[in-house]
Amino acid sequence: MANTSIAKTIRSNIVLFGALFANVGIAVAKFVAAALTGSSSMLSEGFHSLVDSGNQILLLYGQRRAKRPPDTRHPFGYGRELYFWAFVVAILIFALGAGISIYEGWLHIRNPEPLTDPTINYVVLGIAALLEGSSWTIAVREFRSAKGDTPWWTAIKESKDPASFIVLFEDSAALAGLAVAGIGVWASHAWEDARIDGVASIVIGVILAAVATLLAREAKGLLIGERADPRVVERVRALVAASPGITAVNHVRTIHTAPDAVFVAISADFDDALTMGEGETLVERIEAQLRAEFPDISSIYVRPEKATDAPSIR
Repeated sequence: MANTSIAKTIRSNIVLFGALFANVGIAVAKFVAAALTGSSSMLSEGFHSLVDSGNQILLLYGQRRAKRPPDTRHPFGYGRELYFWAFVVAILIFALGAGISIYEGWLHIRNPEPLTDPTINYVVLGIAALLEGSSWTIAVREFRSAKGDTPWWTAIKESKDPASFIVLFEDSAALAGLAVAGIGVWASHAWEDARIDGVASIVIGVILAAVATLLAREAKGLLIGERADPRVVERVRALVAASPGITAVNHVRTIHTAPDAVFVAISADFDDALTMGEGETLVERIEAQLRAEFPDISSIYVRPEKATDAPSIR
């Protein structure tokens, strides 16, 4: 389990550091280009990259905080703190990235400023596309490796590691924003209407708002608490049901306490002929079997309980 956890952390950090270094450099270049040319869409893109840089720092901080060991106040550890910071990232994208882009675009439409030579904008956009594309490629490669044969959208919804899909969505939004900014700069000069650049800035803001809403929805589900993979739940149920001394499994309930940590609560009907000592031995055997097959199971609670026909929550 330790080796698996370390490998997952390394992969997440590669994605986050790759995105961070790309966004810092891109943000500086975009702000310089916006200052020299007066482009609203370039200014919006600069704020976009700046917010993305801050987001990667927050996710790295969240990962570090989430690795703290359990204590008396938090007996299941601090793993879900990463989910809190993922939610904060979504709010920042919406409030700062989308909000500033839309506001800047609106100002530029109301008070259009003549744009200067767009060459520097095209150069910066080209460099930004190259860097963002590299970061996006890393994020896609790592997420594809993690998802296996699972369809993309299903893998995103089922993922318990927000760092992987947040960077993927951020980089995708960044590439879309660069395309919109490029079109806005070109159209503004081609048709000699600076207001088009403001419209491009608003479009970038709308893209960011849509991405932020999607990320907030996914982060909220993780923060509230999501069950483990249904296949894991069914396998746990099958293993417990097949154990000698178990006559029925009432329910198997799971919750992720971290991306790589699952709490399992099992209610099962024990054979009435078992003695107390035999029951304890059976519980120990079940726990050992589950931990051997599922290293991500961090805590197991087995409750002897009479069989019930009540519907179970998985």
